[in-house]
Amino acid sequence: MNIIEIKNLKKDYPLGKTIVPALRGVDLEVAEGEFMSIIGPSGSGKTTLLNVIGCIDQATAGSVKIAGSEITALDDRAVTDIRLHKIGFIFQTFNLIPVLDVLENIEFPLLLMKRPAAEARKRAEKLAAEVGLSEYVRHRPAELSGGQRQRVAIARALVTGPDIVLADEPTANLDSVTGASILELMREMNEVEKTTFVFSTHDAAVLKYARRIVRIKDGLIEKEPVAA
Repeated sequence: MNIIEIKNLKKDYPLGKTIVPALRGVDLEVAEGEFMSIIGPSGSGKTTLLNVIGCIDQATAGSVKIAGSEITALDDRAVTDIRLHKIGFIFQTFNLIPVLDVLENIEFPLLLMKRPAAEARKRAEKLAAEVGLSEYVRHRPAELSGGQRQRVAIARALVTGPDIVLADEPTANLDSVTGASILELMREMNEVEKTTFVFSTHDAAVLKYARRIVRIKDGLIEKEPVAA
């Protein structure tokens, strides 16, 4: 069963009087429970593709289905509901809330989902421990290193137990040991909870974990090799 289905997806950005095509007609199917990586050179459309799948950006044309729902046909409230309940997003730029501490940042999506405060806090503490931040739970983002902020962002994306986790360069700010432990955590979540993971990365370590690698160039998916 496909949890993501994309057909003839196009995304254009205006640049002055010029229209810049970021995605030129992408077709992609992602099966439920996949652990896959999207690779390609800078400017190839990787981040744009993740942003459209994650309901952060709107397609210019084409079809995008998430868990059977055609998101291009939904109103803003319905799209927000899908993004909150079905998708976890690990941003390359962290996007943490500066006035909240580590635990508050991690538990924030659960509170938006109206989960009981005690349940949200317990789950946030568990994820903080799993990403190695138990000693920093009362620190705010400005008091953390780049790698620590990345781990907070990863824990926040995983805390709701989403159906899909989208990750834009998830190990970019992590040392190799921490990066490997985070990838192990994600793979365990993938295997045990059948969470679908889609990465955008240049990191060879991430590619070693991926069970499927999709290449994008000039806004188009390159043809995947046929398995022997």
